Amino acid sequence: MPPSSRPLRADARRNREALLAAAREAFLAGDADAHVEEIARRAGVAVGTLYRHFSTREVLVAEVYRQEVDELCAAPAQLLAQHPADEALHAFLLLLVEHSATGKGMEEALDSIMATDSPVFDEAREGMARALDQLLTAGVESGVLRDGVSGRIVLRALGGICGMRATGWEDDAKRIAALLCDGLRHGAKGTLSSGPRFDDGRHVE
Repeated sequence: MPPSSRPLRADARRNREALLAAAREAFLAGDADAHVEEIARRAGVAVGTLYRHFSTREVLVAEVYRQEVDELCAAPAQLLAQHPADEALHAFLLLLVEHSATGKGMEEALDSIMATDSPVFDEAREGMARALDQLLTAGVESGVLRDGVSGRIVLRALGGICGMRATGWEDDAKRIAALLCDGLRHGAKGTLSSGPRFDDGRHVE
């Protein structure tokens, strides 16, 4: 977050967004050791400007990750506007898998804030759990998902496979996302079909 709670001027806001974009690009490209000077150069600003927005490199790394999570956790409202709640949940679980892949790309950069007191990871987990709760509640209310399962439980279930480093983890995670959705549909009040499904979510006729 900016050091001041006052709204940023338009030019300052553009500089901050450019710095975040440059840092994200560097980290995802595998340049985990990108120096602040290089990030500032890519953003087209002076190093002093970077430090006015982010007091340390670790603060910048944390803010890049926080921005990724904020964008992810804003997705449920749009998904629910476009899809039935169970399909919206499945789509969001796939976004969580994609987020995990992005996190692995940033893994070395994120290691730099592991030893700090940054609350960014706890905040991320809480935000993702709340986003899942939003989808689960909508599914229960519309009768397409079973009641009694929290977003935190679903996040833990998916997080187990997403945390693995084994080859093919991403494809396995997508299959598990589909299985989780099928399990949450089972016993739902308004489920139209309780027949078996393929692991991509399609009904077996």
